[in-house]
Amino acid sequence: MPEASANEFPHQPQGATGVLVLNDGTIFWGKGLGATGSKVGEVVFNTSLTGYQEVLTDPSYAAQIITFTFPHIGNVGTNPEDMESTTPAARGCVLRMDITDPANWRATQHLNDWLRSNDFVGIAGVDTRRLTARIRDGGAPTGVIAHAADGKFDLDALLAQAKAWSGLEGMDLAKEVTCRQTYSWTETQWSLSTGFGDIEAGGRSPDHHVVAIDFGAKRNILRCLADTGCKVTVVPATATAEEILGHEPDGIFLSNGPGDPAATGTYAVKTVQTLLESGKPMFGICLGHQILALALGAKTYKLKLGHRGGNQPVQDLETGKVEITSQNHGFCVDRDSLPAGVIETHRSLFDGIVEGLRVEGKPVFSVQYHPEASPGPQDSYYLFERFVDLIQTAKTSKSETA
Repeated sequence: MPEASANEFPHQPQGATGVLVLNDGTIFWGKGLGATGSKVGEVVFNTSLTGYQEVLTDPSYAAQIITFTFPHIGNVGTNPEDMESTTPAARGCVLRMDITDPANWRATQHLNDWLRSNDFVGIAGVDTRRLTARIRDGGAPTGVIAHAADGKFDLDALLAQAKAWSGLEGMDLAKEVTCRQTYSWTETQWSLSTGFGDIEAGGRSPDHHVVAIDFGAKRNILRCLADTGCKVTVVPATATAEEILGHEPDGIFLSNGPGDPAATGTYAVKTVQTLLESGKPMFGICLGHQILALALGAKTYKLKLGHRGGNQPVQDLETGKVEITSQNHGFCVDRDSLPAGVIETHRSLFDGIVEGLRVEGKPVFSVQYHPEASPGPQDSYYLFERFVDLIQTAKTSKSETA
């Protein structure tokens, strides 16, 4: 479309204190929420009906502005237990309705206060159906979300900022969200009666030791691993194969994360290739799935829309079973680039992309979606058990040949 200028922008409604400016000059006015200021990022949409706090704190949303298609956001408030990362990496959020007042016994803070304290810029009152259709038809655009209490905005400057941002292709964001040093994780999943547990509570010893490479790991993934009897050692995304193997793991986990897998792969692929040579069981999720594919010789590419929501149907090609999954990714594995011996195990029933892989003759597999179900559904929890079964089989085989 022609270059837009401030004189061509739609008139600002009275009382508007928030604005979303897309890189094609499209403007969405609304009520500013959370922190004041402006943030630039890729504008995407999420179709989940629940779990907005888990979505907002998922490290895989680094450098993205999240549009919620569900209109009633805020009804369960926020609380410290539902954080999926210590420091949220998303840039902002777009809502249809004003934030709903919390009505849940677990709520400790209103969502608007939580957004402000976590430096999130938000906007409410947006026609999210129109915005979602724009993303659906034209792909995820770059945009700037801004909140000013006095309602004064330099629209030309915001448009220039949106146009200047490079986008996610070629961007390594794993280094921004990964842990800074190695640490141990023993916390298990939350229950209504006891809250979070601990695998070492009551003197119990973990059955296995897993090293998780943190490309942007969600906490509930680590809890799921601990729930299956694993002590988890978490290492930074830049850890070398020698450092990882030095922890003497029984299995290796490749976590989810943000950004372009090819960019992260410039250092992670060599590491994973060396780890594959060790013969240890390996399980990858989301970005970890993509990094594993690159290490095996496949290629990745950016999707027009991506998959973001808790209602994504995936078929297990080996059993015929269909799982409803939680997903959050904008890149995927190129099916035509899969080398011999790498088997596609799962496929999206939305657009047919590769959703899972395994390696013939090796205890190595991965999935594009999020089996930790945070937010749900829980159809894919069994994959953590599959990983542990591979670890147990490998340990048994090693013991028998010793």
